[in-house]
Amino acid sequence: MNDKQTKGAFDQVKGEAKKQFGKLTDNESMEAEGRLDKGKGKLKETAGEMKEDVSRALNDSSRD
Repeated sequence: MNDKQTKGAFDQVKGEAKKQFGKLTDNESMEAEGRLDKGKGKLKETAGEMKEDVSRALNDSSRD
């Protein structure tokens, strides 16, 4: 797991917490902010996965 994946996972957890807190307190703004943070986290995590895939592919091709 690389840095982007870790940050992405953290942002998703943070976003879910904000979203749930927004629901609990009936704060639509906080709920929306949580959904946004969660989405950003998913994007970061996906970018990290792609980075690892590219790195693996380059390492595999250099062994040939």
